[in-house]
Amino acid sequence: MCIAVSFWLILPELAVGQLPSSPSSLQVIVNSHEDGAIQPDDKLTLREAIELVNGNLQVQQLSQSEKAQVQPSQGNARIEFNLPESETTIKLQQELPPLATPGLVVDGTTQSGYNASRSATAEIAIPIAIVAIAPASDKNILRGLTVVADGVQIRGLSIYGFRSSAQGATLTTPPADIFISHRLPPPNTKQQQPPNSHFPFGGKDVPPKGVVIENNWLGITPDEKMPEKTSSFGVYVFNSTGTTIRRNRISFHEGSGIITSVRAENTAMLENIIIGNGIAGMPDAVRLEGVIANSQLQGNLICGNDGAGVYLFKPTGQVKIRDNRIIFNGKRLRRAAVYLMGNAHQVMDNEIRNQTGPGVAVTPFFPSRGSGFGSAMANVIQNNRFGELEGLSIDLNTQQQLDVSDFQRGDGPNPKRNSPNRRQETANGAVNAPEFASSELLIVNGKVLIDGKADPGSQVQIYRVLGTENKYGPLSEPLAIFTVDEQGKFSGSLTGLQAGDRISASATHPQYGTSEPAFNAKVGGVGGASRDKTIQIPIQIPQCVSKPPEPTPEPIPVPEPVRIKVPRIIHFALDKDFISQESAAVLNQVVKLLQEYPFIIIEIEGHTDIRASDEYNLDLGKRRAMSARNYLLKKGIAPERMTIRSFGEKQRRTAGNSRIDTARDRRVEIIFQDTRGLEIILEEQENDLQIESRTN
Repeated sequence: MCIAVSFWLILPELAVGQLPSSPSSLQVIVNSHEDGAIQPDDKLTLREAIELVNGNLQVQQLSQSEKAQVQPSQGNARIEFNLPESETTIKLQQELPPLATPGLVVDGTTQSGYNASRSATAEIAIPIAIVAIAPASDKNILRGLTVVADGVQIRGLSIYGFRSSAQGATLTTPPADIFISHRLPPPNTKQQQPPNSHFPFGGKDVPPKGVVIENNWLGITPDEKMPEKTSSFGVYVFNSTGTTIRRNRISFHEGSGIITSVRAENTAMLENIIIGNGIAGMPDAVRLEGVIANSQLQGNLICGNDGAGVYLFKPTGQVKIRDNRIIFNGKRLRRAAVYLMGNAHQVMDNEIRNQTGPGVAVTPFFPSRGSGFGSAMANVIQNNRFGELEGLSIDLNTQQQLDVSDFQRGDGPNPKRNSPNRRQETANGAVNAPEFASSELLIVNGKVLIDGKADPGSQVQIYRVLGTENKYGPLSEPLAIFTVDEQGKFSGSLTGLQAGDRISASATHPQYGTSEPAFNAKVGGVGGASRDKTIQIPIQIPQCVSKPPEPTPEPIPVPEPVRIKVPRIIHFALDKDFISQESAAVLNQVVKLLQEYPFIIIEIEGHTDIRASDEYNLDLGKRRAMSARNYLLKKGIAPERMTIRSFGEKQRRTAGNSRIDTARDRRVEIIFQDTRGLEIILEEQENDLQIESRTN
């Protein structure tokens, strides 16, 4: 489904006039997976919970059963979950009310069975969601959760299946699993513009701040499957500042997994798993546009998406793209793994490989209609590890290639800058790629001697080239950085290289940013002799995530088994709880064992025969167990090593009612625990059996 969106935002109708000026904080527990009309019954639904915390539904309107699920919160308002084990998917009949209470926490981690330490993936640990939110099978619903207030937190949920029923039609409001925007809709506008003096945002259109989306599964079911109905987008930041999108698993969306729109300053996208998105619309895993100043994309796994891993479209402000694995993307549309428009972005310390296109493409774009080309300058692209690309590691596009597909795929190596106009018409100010003085490098005393030319004032980063033969890279492994002097020359030496190795380089200028790769140079021997040494990288079977290995318990040394015989039962007289002399002799054997093996703990269980009431016998059994424990205490056994229980008459030893049978029932049993390699043979003894006389 390819969805065109015009950005006239229509939110679900908010009863703003009904909101109290300062609603009290509530903790509301959702105990029903059903959805429908709000009414007093014995179940509290998610819709009712949202209306309660928003102040649109009063606690007094609930049934007694529902009131039991609501209590004052010690801090911010909270929505928690206690759904039946077999009914953990909430099937919505219509769109939910927006989350309109500042600081609200919607917390799926409270559901029974949620395990914060259990992850389905080894690469980034994201707990498995239990509670799911999805449209009913016969419903098309635009959005799962809509956030319009500051400080809202959404965590531990699986949200999927939210989309538009219109295929190819222009929508007045974007669909998404989670949608973040201001409370009131902006005026109708036919095209997106950043919020400046010409953009029709009013003073009341305040973007929510500090929203946190973490540990959710978006677009994917709790059993790791693609749902029958796929979502349009994952997290849609339409208008917000300071949003954090952290440790979410985002998959199987028709469009992008994360997308920004009009305003998204200070957005932090951290340690997410973003896989298999863009299957029917915008193909890119992360699409950033609008005002995105001071945003960052760090520590994410971005894999197997249909287009680019990261796609910046006419943004205002800069983004840091660092420490990400951006691999096996471009599965449907060939384009760069990272596509940049704009100024002062940083792409650093990433792994970028297996892309059906270049690694990083930087392109000039139109600042405004009719103003001609601007140039994207000072985009820094350093310390990345590139490999298996269908294009350059870094490709700076020029205006000579006007078609958008050329921009996205890159236009190949640029000629050397030969006029001031090239600064304006080429990305990164047409900074020149470095040039090695020779394509054959010498090894002298174990060091490879390097010298060459680059733009004065720049720094040249040298890379090892791995993989199949290519004239320009790939820039596989950063090795060293050399400074270029005022005459445009750099020189230095490297160790750890051998004859036949290949290197390349890129230059970074403080004003213009990073260049395309240098023409590769090959390391030769002393006097220039060289041998061909193309290092082949094994073909990798595409795999984005793997399951965590089963934990292997550390082996515990097992000592040679020691066989010990010890009695485990002492007996009592009728209706008595004192220790007889014979029973004391038995307990002395237990004392000896406990003193010799201080790691053994015991449970002391008291029992009676069936005469007298249950209540009396429970008490008598307890007194007998206490007598045995007290005897052991007096012999120096620590109290923390012993627990007592009473079973009264509930666990008889025999089925008969003779005097011997009842004497056997009047007992204390000792249960030995934590025996650590000991083989304890429990002896049955009746030397202390106290049989009542016939006259009793």
